[in-house]
Amino acid sequence: MTLSDTLKTLNAKVTAAAAGRPVRLMGVSKNVEAGRIEEALKAGQRLFGENYVQEAKSKWAGLKAQYPDARVNLIGPLQTNKAADAVELFDRIDSVDRPKLAHALADAMKKQGRQVPVLIEVNIGAEPQKHGCLLSDFPALLDLCNQLGLKVEGVMAIPPVGQEPDGWFRDLARLAIINHLPEISMGMSSDFERAIACGSTLVRVGTALFGERHKA
Repeated sequence: MTLSDTLKTLNAKVTAAAAGRPVRLMGVSKNVEAGRIEEALKAGQRLFGENYVQEAKSKWAGLKAQYPDARVNLIGPLQTNKAADAVELFDRIDSVDRPKLAHALADAMKKQGRQVPVLIEVNIGAEPQKHGCLLSDFPALLDLCNQLGLKVEGVMAIPPVGQEPDGWFRDLARLAIINHLPEISMGMSSDFERAIACGSTLVRVGTALFGERHKA
């Protein structure tokens, strides 16, 4: 099956699961070479997610020149010393998880004169090894982002591995709805249809689109 065929199949699954709701498919292109990404672009995919600033910079400078309507979001953890680079490079930053990073991004946006929307990443299962703010810290972080002038469009999370994800998905959707945030980024290659059934508006699909990848 070609990448184009795979993309068509995935989009059909997203459409069926969404049952009339608008849900977008993000192609997670971490550790995917530029040529393979270009295949997806030629097949019509326009939204991508990258985990690392430097890797994204090395691949997307040329690709964006060829495909100016492509959009690339940062979905991986961001160090504050890379905030300026992230603001310059990405179309949205989906992994804001702490006050220090919110301040760094606000400062970088002000200096660059560029408004980049963000999502707040939530550590929905309170797992110590994961990034993301705790549910208990979410209200304060959202308030701070608003005070700093960041455009918060929604939330993002990954449920604990090895547990049924539906309850976690519903918790994240509820959090977004309560706070009037339109974007709910949840669901990956193994569970995106279940995430959509629980309210996801954006699914992050890497392996199911590009296949298994080797670590860079």
